[in-house]
Amino acid sequence: MSTSIQCGPDQSFKIATLLSALSPRSFEFLDLFAVHFLLSVPADEGSLAHRRHVPPRLIAPESLTDHLDLDRIFGRKMPLHIDLGCGDGSFLCALAQRMPDKNFLGIERLLNRVRTSARKAAGLENVRLLRMESFYAVRYLLPAESVERFYLLFPDPWPKRRHHRRRIVTPDFLSSIHAALQKGGSIYVATDDVDYFGIIKEVAESERGFAISDGDVDLPLSRFGLIFRQKGASIHWLELRKISPVK
Repeated sequence: MSTSIQCGPDQSFKIATLLSALSPRSFEFLDLFAVHFLLSVPADEGSLAHRRHVPPRLIAPESLTDHLDLDRIFGRKMPLHIDLGCGDGSFLCALAQRMPDKNFLGIERLLNRVRTSARKAAGLENVRLLRMESFYAVRYLLPAESVERFYLLFPDPWPKRRHHRRRIVTPDFLSSIHAALQKGGSIYVATDDVDYFGIIKEVAESERGFAISDGDVDLPLSRFGLIFRQKGASIHWLELRKISPVK
């Protein structure tokens, strides 16, 4: 049996904000119960509610379980690149300027970072933003084989042992990434933490369906990338390219 929760603009926005702040484990109930949140925040740019709640370039999903309609969101059909945890939007917007023939989606959980990214992306037609926990968005909101490339730059290494379960790179995460990638698509991962890099590589090697390489590419510097370079820290890169279905 399917349950729908209807709500107005104010209530629906609060629900979306609350749910987007939860961890991936908090959404496991969605696999057990057919609960469908219908968000009624207007998509019309001229509406008062839209101006009040949704900054420019920010997506207001109509559902937290249905796949995003990417062609409608961007208004064109072009290869999609996604910056997971886009932070202040520096990397996202620099890359979007460099590649105007691609669509770019930045996913970020923290509101202040989303607002900063929205200001930087205001003049870029090929950028959209989604305030959501990254793993949740990848697992539930992205259509299968819809993404050409993911970027996961400097994810929190959660160095304390008791916090390891909070790390984003897990077999379940990579399985969801694999499902969302087009054939031949890839995810670039960067970290300054050598121990975490080793763990990421171990997890990647345990998952079938990816070819692993060093990911030595010419990309703009992110905010953290610039900080680590100024400190003289080594940056470790990994590219996982989809080559076959996960068994």
